[in-house]
Amino acid sequence: MGKNILIVGSSAKEYALAKLLSKDNNIFVAPGNDAIKEFAETVDIRENNATELLEFALENSIDMTIASSEESIKSDIATLFSNNEQMIFAPSAEAAETVATSKSVAKKFMYKLKLPSPKFGIFDKPQYAVDYIKTKCTMPVVIKTDEYRKINGMQICSSQTIARNFIEESFMRGEKRLVIEDFIYGDEFSFYVITDGYKALPIGSLNNYKFALDGDGGLLTAGMGACSPNYKLTIEQENFLMQEIIFPVLDELEAQGKPYCGILGLDGVIESDNTISALEFNTFFKDHDAQGILELIDEDICHLFEECVIGSFSDNYDYIRLKDDYALSCVLSAGTAGQIIKGIDSAIDDNIKIAHFNTRKNEYLEYETTGGNTLVVTAFAKTISKAKSDLYDAIDLINYSGKQYRKDICSVLNV
Repeated sequence: MGKNILIVGSSAKEYALAKLLSKDNNIFVAPGNDAIKEFAETVDIRENNATELLEFALENSIDMTIASSEESIKSDIATLFSNNEQMIFAPSAEAAETVATSKSVAKKFMYKLKLPSPKFGIFDKPQYAVDYIKTKCTMPVVIKTDEYRKINGMQICSSQTIARNFIEESFMRGEKRLVIEDFIYGDEFSFYVITDGYKALPIGSLNNYKFALDGDGGLLTAGMGACSPNYKLTIEQENFLMQEIIFPVLDELEAQGKPYCGILGLDGVIESDNTISALEFNTFFKDHDAQGILELIDEDICHLFEECVIGSFSDNYDYIRLKDDYALSCVLSAGTAGQIIKGIDSAIDDNIKIAHFNTRKNEYLEYETTGGNTLVVTAFAKTISKAKSDLYDAIDLINYSGKQYRKDICSVLNV
């Protein structure tokens, strides 16, 4: 039955990708999570252990590996697999660092290419960072750790005191450098392309809901909800993103001898005058948006990835077909671990899909929370209003103690 495919990662995006590909293929996920075991075989190998993953691929006749986790990409699994003639869909560690996995390197790269982006500074000592805040910045500012952190990796600081505290705490935790950039007001979006390193095609866009609480309150997160496609991005703006941002980035990476093969995501802001600022790049779909984007691609995902790896993507694809639907996603989180989750099966139907972050099964085969992000619920419909109604109906069916989620996805549209 189908191909043997190895997916490297353990979170909601790996769940969504594995579930989709398992319809026609034999799927292995390393290390995976308890929920993935329902339809794929999990492999007890850490995602950054490229050598053991290669041995597994060779021993188990893996036809293609998809490295979706940033940790696996940073281990340079792509180069190791390619050097051993193993098909892998992922960028090299060098290409990924230049544009995404190191925020300081990526900001310098964006500056070199003169991409429209916020003013920024990079600091490896706390005093220099604090002085920059005092003398060069107007509040608010955004402060980011150089590498992605699930906790305390980014903060919007509305005062110098808050900024100074975050700077000092970050360096005390062992951070080597911080990026400080101006906060840009506007509507945040993500824009994804697939590329073989030479040609790129759009595969989806979305409105981002990154703050933890309704009305964009609380902590800034990687994402608590999304609506795809983005209903504010115009065709002209998408063309601008491709011509003025995506293509220059890929062309420069190719010129430097490190072509980028894989999924490339751009986070940006549409400002009030409709100009666009590029904030940062991502090496794959994010956990909260993967399910929606993947399900809206009206192509054979496995074949699409293969074509990029073997070098025939440019010849065989002029555009990527997308379904004429909307996908609304919402992240459900939990304050504590060990809470039994009820109603998951009742919530799922033809237009509702659920991806698991890292839930676990207890001795009674009931799913339990592990604390933090727990599930991604995604509704699909022809209209935003129908998707929104179905989304929150499904969420109401899922219950556990301490369930938290944003209740205002797409509420600004009054639908």
